[in-house]
Amino acid sequence: MEAAARSWRRSTSSHSLFQFFIFSLAILLLMLNVPTVSASETTNKASRKTYKSFIKKACNSATYPSDCYKSLSKYAPAIKTDPEKLYRVSLFVTIKAARKTSFSISTLWRLKGLSRTERAIVRDCASTISYAIDEMKQSLTVMANIQGADHKSELIENIRTWVAAALTDEGTCTDEFDGQKVSYEVNKNIKKTVLNLSKLTSNCLALLNTLSNRS
Repeated sequence: MEAAARSWRRSTSSHSLFQFFIFSLAILLLMLNVPTVSASETTNKASRKTYKSFIKKACNSATYPSDCYKSLSKYAPAIKTDPEKLYRVSLFVTIKAARKTSFSISTLWRLKGLSRTERAIVRDCASTISYAIDEMKQSLTVMANIQGADHKSELIENIRTWVAAALTDEGTCTDEFDGQKVSYEVNKNIKKTVLNLSKLTSNCLALLNTLSNRS
């Protein structure tokens, strides 16, 4: 009986020792991992802050700084501190907005009771926004060839020409409203969205300075 008790105590002691070892190992691993996780999080936060500061500084030169930062800051991890990536993203955002605007205009054809003047405005705006999208795509094509190019300044001027043409077309659309009586639906679905698009395009044009300063 006594031998059995001693055997049980040794077994219990060994089991407790094993549990203590596992517990100590878990604590040790946790202590070793905490600094690594914290350092990683700190580094990521610091990086994001640096990237966003870069975008904010670039947007300070834009025509509409707050709109510029709002549209680009969400892409900070992709842009980082690269002026070329910044401009590619700004083109992408502007083209995306132009397509949204085009879709908004196209929905107006389904409205009943449009006057002849309103139908003319819808038709002309649809055409000019379509031109603007094509011109922005042309600038994006030129942008794809800018990295490592010997004639970078020439390519930047080509981009400037295409973006400026797109901005002119967008202005032509809103000019259609001057002196014309249009319904609330037409005004809301065209003028408001085109104005937002024009802000992005104008910012896109201003941000070319970030490339010019690097060339």
